[in-house]
Amino acid sequence: MARSTPPSSSAPGSGRTEWPGKILGLPESGPRSMGSFGRRLLGLLIDWALASLVSLVIGTYGAAGNFVTLGIFAALQVVFIALLSGSFGHVCVGLRVVPIRGGYVGVWRPAVRTVLLCLVIPALIHAKDGRPLHDAAAETVLVRR
Repeated sequence: MARSTPPSSSAPGSGRTEWPGKILGLPESGPRSMGSFGRRLLGLLIDWALASLVSLVIGTYGAAGNFVTLGIFAALQVVFIALLSGSFGHVCVGLRVVPIRGGYVGVWRPAVRTVLLCLVIPALIHAKDGRPLHDAAAETVLVRR
């Protein structure tokens, strides 16, 4: 006989059985687990501070240079992710960007990911598997080192 409600994946009070990245086959914690919101945010702040510092050094920091700072941020993202599998901020907080299907991250993935990150909104919306849309569109995931 068919059930009218789907079976429960856990008994009441038995704790959490779902975590970000479970659908992707990633562990709940430790290396290769999905990076937490706090680490992601701290990495982003470090990257923005670095872009602002570069913008200040070249003399474009301020109201007139906001798009220059954004361009510097984007360039740093693409270069560092392509070379180090993570931006400077990601490396500092112990994260790395990996393709879902494995292999080298390449150049197109960091470029797509960065353009969408700079638009902000895709970074705030998450897919069913727990990844922000800029990662889902680039077929990448940000994991712990």
